[in-house]
Amino acid sequence: MRLWLSDSERRPDPEPARADARKAVLVGTAAWLVALVVTLVFRTQLEEVGLGWLVWAALTGVVLGVIGLVVVQLIRRRIARQGVGSAD
Repeated sequence: MRLWLSDSERRPDPEPARADARKAVLVGTAAWLVALVVTLVFRTQLEEVGLGWLVWAALTGVVLGVIGLVVVQLIRRRIARQGVGSAD
């Protein structure tokens, strides 16, 4: 096994994979939403054992997920506008 290849021996870099960030953020936000519902259902039991903060952690995850969805959507719109503008 060789640790170093010269430039002439290297294969070209692959094209970047296209991914939809909205799906990833949406799945994460949904997971936090499920966690929030579960922690709200068991809130009294969680507070009795000193884990009441889990409700706030799940709520924070949902809020950050919604913010992430907004940011991803704004970025997609900016990229779409730049793509349309460059076609002129």
